[in-house]
Amino acid sequence: MQCQTKQLEKSQTELTITVAPEEYQKFLERAATDISQHIEIKGFRPGHAPYEQVKAAVGEMKIYEHALEYIVRRFYTDAATEQKLDVVGMPKIELEKLAPGNDIVFKATVAILPDVKLADVTSIKVEPKDSTVADTAVDRVIEDVRKMRASEVVKNAAAGSEDKVVIDMDMLKDGVPLEGGQARNHSVYLSEEYYIPGLQKELVGLKKDDEKEFKLTMPAGHYQKHLASQEVGFKVKVHDVFTRTLPELNDEFAKGLGQETVAALRSLIHENLTAEAKQKEEQRVEISLLDQLIDGSTVGDIPDILIDAEKDKMWFELKRGVEQQGMVWADYLQSIKKDEQTLRHDFMPQAERRAKAALISRALAKEQNLAPTGAEIDEEIAHIRDEYKDNAQAQENLNRPEVRDTVATLIRNRKVVAWLKKKVLGDVKETAA
Repeated sequence: MQCQTKQLEKSQTELTITVAPEEYQKFLERAATDISQHIEIKGFRPGHAPYEQVKAAVGEMKIYEHALEYIVRRFYTDAATEQKLDVVGMPKIELEKLAPGNDIVFKATVAILPDVKLADVTSIKVEPKDSTVADTAVDRVIEDVRKMRASEVVKNAAAGSEDKVVIDMDMLKDGVPLEGGQARNHSVYLSEEYYIPGLQKELVGLKKDDEKEFKLTMPAGHYQKHLASQEVGFKVKVHDVFTRTLPELNDEFAKGLGQETVAALRSLIHENLTAEAKQKEEQRVEISLLDQLIDGSTVGDIPDILIDAEKDKMWFELKRGVEQQGMVWADYLQSIKKDEQTLRHDFMPQAERRAKAALISRALAKEQNLAPTGAEIDEEIAHIRDEYKDNAQAQENLNRPEVRDTVATLIRNRKVVAWLKKKVLGDVKETAA
């Protein structure tokens, strides 16, 4: 292997790595074995066909392409070690040359750990809060469950403040219908808060077939920024009005929820709310600790490759969240009036902070010797395998080399948080779940 280095700006180094055929031959053999496990080659059991037979079946370039991941990872790691580079994050790989029988040449742009000056931990202060759950919180949950199990009867009279109305609704801005602002057979529970303040009051007193026009001010935090705090017109038509009767709160009601008595139901709800409150408080404390650590630490030039990686993660997280809510990604972009390039640009401040946080976490882990052991990584991966034991794709993904790096980072970050909590909070146990 030959390696040439070139120093780039912002704590980055470019490695040009050349690998000779005799050095990568064993990875071709491994790739051929992998491929033969997934295709049928006459006369050979899966995974046992000779290299030449696999080459004849799929073509030699297919084997090279499959082996490339193994080759790049192995020789990039060797080159980084040889050059004694303190690398952070994943490298950016660019293939320069790939032809059977010839040297393989690729470039790896890597981020080098910039200078990090950690905050004085003694200056970090967090005051744990009481996470006791009041009886009124239990009352609210029980009331919500009763509402969910309410019986409904059509009401041939005007809607009262405890009723449900089913409406057609059209929203307009300056007389022009809003895109996505139409709803048909839409249920509104007049006793509950609606995401558009004031809508319920406008519907009280209406009856079947009534129509009404009115204006309301959209909330300041509306997801469509161009409508936030704006006055919007509404046209509604009532299809039906329903009287809702809540079930009586007794032991029969509790049994319908898997508990023998109301007292047992209240006890279970209190226990669940307490666990949730403690978890939220623990998260608040951890976020405060990390925020103060980040704000009090200084980091040299953050490599662009790390910031770009964080942008990619944020883009993927947002897109997945939008799609999990049943929305089409293109429609979401249109609703916020941004394209993907603009959105990625908007990610910059948060991506920089996330990259800075990762560098600080790594530096603290190094200083305090908090790196995970091989056994800890193996145990975590085994746990993930068990969680996804029925997911063949997940099982296969766990074999990928970069997964081990990701798991190691997760464990390291957990250790950093645990160290911070112990250092700052000492023996305080208020946030324990």
